[in-house]
Amino acid sequence: MRGRERRRILVGLAVAMVFGFAVYLRLWTIDYTISSNEAELIRREFEIANREAIDESAEWRLRYDMEAETAKKCANELEEVKGSIGKVEASTDFSRKLEVLEKENEALQKQVETLKQELESVKLKCL
Repeated sequence: MRGRERRRILVGLAVAMVFGFAVYLRLWTIDYTISSNEAELIRREFEIANREAIDESAEWRLRYDMEAETAKKCANELEEVKGSIGKVEASTDFSRKLEVLEKENEALQKQVETLKQELESVKLKCL
């Protein structure tokens, strides 16, 4: 049964090849005589198609340049935003540090006052 299927496929392939060869021979035997007018027409069509392709290429290049410029602007704005966020974070860190230093300063001023009072009391005792 398997051999019959293979044989059937091979026969179908052979028939397709014979038909393909017949079509090829028929196309090969057709003689196309291109006149000089037709050649000129083909040349003009090619030039028009070439100009259109160049114009389309220039248009796509312009679009690319515009998109690249927009992307560059967006990247710069993003960097500016990131920088300002970093500055805000830095300023909040600075504010926290400033608060801590102010508290430490107050504590140290209290200690200085107590030390001054102790010094005054020692001076009064010594006199």
